Amino acid sequence: MADTGTTASAAAASAASSSSDAPPFQLGKPRFQQTSFYGRFRHFLDIIDPRTLFVTERRLREAVQLLEDYKHGTLRPGVTNEQLWSAQKIKQAILHPDTNEKIFMPFRMSGYIPFGTPIVVGLLLPNQTLASTVFWQWLNQSHNACVNYANRNATKPSPMSKFIQGYLGAVISAVSIAVGLNVLVQKANKFTPATRLLIQRFVPFPAVGPAGDGADSSSPPDAHPGAPSDRHVHAGEIETSQLEPEIARATSSRTVVYNKGL
Repeated sequence: MADTGTTASAAAASAASSSSDAPPFQLGKPRFQQTSFYGRFRHFLDIIDPRTLFVTERRLREAVQLLEDYKHGTLRPGVTNEQLWSAQKIKQAILHPDTNEKIFMPFRMSGYIPFGTPIVVGLLLPNQTLASTVFWQWLNQSHNACVNYANRNATKPSPMSKFIQGYLGAVISAVSIAVGLNVLVQKANKFTPATRLLIQRFVPFPAVGPAGDGADSSSPPDAHPGAPSDRHVHAGEIETSQLEPEIARATSSRTVVYNKGL
């Protein structure tokens, strides 16, 4: 009697023969090769695909069941690699890999662009008041913190106090930098009104950068495929020998960890 791995491999081979456009399916592995920039770029686009936000509950259950059938070697005949890759994409986009619970839509990786873009627009609005500057910086850091927490590694519990500490640090630093720079620009008598307005447009960038670094240092470690400002989230591992030569020469480690998310 063939073991589960052999049966699953046979199912993958059967799928490959019926779908020449898609690579052979590998459960839990990226669809696109991670040894090239183009492959990692396509993987990135797959993760943030907003179309997964519109997947119905029924379609989600079908995707999960299809992957379970593949895992246990009971895949029905005629299932293609494309269908398997699509099912895995749907499951990974919606369900947390540890808790198996649905991630709230605005905090999914696929929701980061549609839900995050209005916040970016708000950060770049001209002629902002003190209240609007504080509001948009707070909203941006709150959204980032929620995305980080929703995609955290739940197998390694982290105290809530650590998350709150990182969140407060990010908000305070972002608001302080944004407000401080705006005040300095407004008091700069050497600038013309047009120059002052142009400089104020760039204030959100230095405010967001250091705040993001502060949040990274206090956020839950080793998170899963996909959160943006936390550099620990969505970590993948690859052997150094598979990297581009110029990158491989920069480290003596046998394997390196990289961010699979934003």
